[in-house]
Amino acid sequence: MENKNFTKKVYIETMGCQMNKSDTERILGMLSHFGYEETQEPKDADLLMVNTCSIRQLSADKAYSLVGVWGKWKSDERQKELQGKPFRNIKIAFCGCVAQQDKEKLLKRFPYVDLVFGTNNVYELPDLIKRINDGERVCATNETPKKFTDGEEEAKYEIKRAKSLNAWIPIMEGCDNFCTYCIVPFTRGRERSRKPAEILEEAKKAINEGYKEITLLGQNVDSYGKKLDPERDYDGREVTLANLLRDLNKIDGKFRIRFVTSYPTDISDDLIKAVKECDKVCEFFHIPMQSGNSKVLKEMNRRYDRQQYGEIVKKIRNTFENVAITSDFIAGFPGETEEEFLDTLSAIDEFELDYSNTAAYSPRVKTKAAKWTDKFIDEETKSDRLARLNEKNREACIKSNKKCVGKIFEILVESFEEKDNNIILAGRARNNKIVHFAGDKNLVGAFVNVKITGASTWHLRGELI
Repeated sequence: MENKNFTKKVYIETMGCQMNKSDTERILGMLSHFGYEETQEPKDADLLMVNTCSIRQLSADKAYSLVGVWGKWKSDERQKELQGKPFRNIKIAFCGCVAQQDKEKLLKRFPYVDLVFGTNNVYELPDLIKRINDGERVCATNETPKKFTDGEEEAKYEIKRAKSLNAWIPIMEGCDNFCTYCIVPFTRGRERSRKPAEILEEAKKAINEGYKEITLLGQNVDSYGKKLDPERDYDGREVTLANLLRDLNKIDGKFRIRFVTSYPTDISDDLIKAVKECDKVCEFFHIPMQSGNSKVLKEMNRRYDRQQYGEIVKKIRNTFENVAITSDFIAGFPGETEEEFLDTLSAIDEFELDYSNTAAYSPRVKTKAAKWTDKFIDEETKSDRLARLNEKNREACIKSNKKCVGKIFEILVESFEEKDNNIILAGRARNNKIVHFAGDKNLVGAFVNVKITGASTWHLRGELI
């Protein structure tokens, strides 16, 4: 007999980018309308979900392994059922970019998975959950992305935001760039933007709920507004990220605004101007470069070369005093020579990048570069280059942090821990640097001024003023 003496609980393991985190918050909001309560303990869950990332094979393999563990739990509960004991009727769902990519293959590979749904099917979840609870095994992975403006399905459900100070707000989704290594256009579709009024309404609601930062999300956030119908807002202005920032900046209250991720050549002069003039928008730009060599960038189908990237960085640094610029780099792209790789290391130094996300090249199905097997770099060389890239990144971080010593930053206090009978607070400066300092735990959620007294590789140390 199925054990009915519990509230239905859902556990979601979220992998990958902030867009996946935002999708998870929306999924939890929908499920709450159907009697599901989130749990942080997967063994207590009736519905186990993994929201997957397909950027690298390592992330996909992690998801496969996790689902395998859950399948064992489901088998154990099935044995209880056969023995007439109380059991939990576990359902397992696979969603996100790997689901969008692999589709029905996942149902064949994992016979204990009940539901596979892609990035274009999030708002069908209520119907999908009903179907699997009725005994179906379902795969829903539409190829055509749902437009943000296709209807009011989103408005029916509240968003179950994570318990933090930062609210993730997607303003656009998809990508039109088709970089030769990247699967995003195939898993998230082509670029499409939300209407400004919808974004403003969601932002106001988040601020009223007590969130202190809002982060605008998009795979290529600087392209916001392109192809949106109409392309002009209620004031007749062009719908752009710059104008959206100006409108968000007018919302009452003390809060910050961030946006990620930027594509280098889509950072307009007007966007830089808007960041400068809007007091709530943080001086922080995440601008993936991917390689420091112009030939490799061309092979990657990036629409800029090393010189153009440098000109954009210089323009930003000349505009802001304490700006932080972070990046992404790939080591071991097909055909990359040792000399070309060294250009990546020198770019980190030349452009004084504050931090970079790094990864070894991982071939993804459907992408052009995955077909260049004759140019693949061996795993030993890729690992060696990644290790050297990580060391260069570490050097860049400590160099960047040391420049902050002696300065006073406004810090949003995010958390605390007790250490040696002292309360150590942790928060972020406007330029996204993490700062640790002693203080009262009641300051969590407050904006305070801190003088920076020391620098470590990954964080700063300071004194509360």
